[in-house]
Amino acid sequence: MNRTLRQRAPFSAQATQGGFTLLEVLIAIVVLSIGLLGLAGLQAAGLRNNQGAYLRTIATQQAYDMADRIRANPLGAGTTAGSYDNISGTGSDPGCIASGCTPVAMAQYDAYEWNTANQDLLPAGQGTVKRTAANRFTITVMWDDARTGAAGVECGSDPKVDLTCFSVSLQP
Repeated sequence: MNRTLRQRAPFSAQATQGGFTLLEVLIAIVVLSIGLLGLAGLQAAGLRNNQGAYLRTIATQQAYDMADRIRANPLGAGTTAGSYDNISGTGSDPGCIASGCTPVAMAQYDAYEWNTANQDLLPAGQGTVKRTAANRFTITVMWDDARTGAAGVECGSDPKVDLTCFSVSLQP
């Protein structure tokens, strides 16, 4: 038996390259997964920052709402009546809206309505109004921006205890 040897074609890259190897596919999936996890983290941070900006907007609106209430009731805000001098807490509704309020009762109603809205619109929302020297009012709106369950009544840098605050000064 005479066997003839067939000659093989010389080695070429094209003959041995048939597609991606399993290892290359796995590496590509890992790289893609890491990139997608980074994007998910960015989106979560963006949502958190967007919620914080929304709460700051609400707090700003609430502070200027109280400033408008003080300007609308100059007799209640005057130094003689002093009805807006030291507001903190919700207070109570004097029940005078239907029958007509005195300037002092209107200030009491303003404090009640304003702090009720603060509680409804902001997490752990509350507000204070204090008359300072030179007949100026400092209006402060406080809320739990980090949603840590902070129940303090102070503005500070420790989000576990302190609330986030927005203050505005007003001279009516």
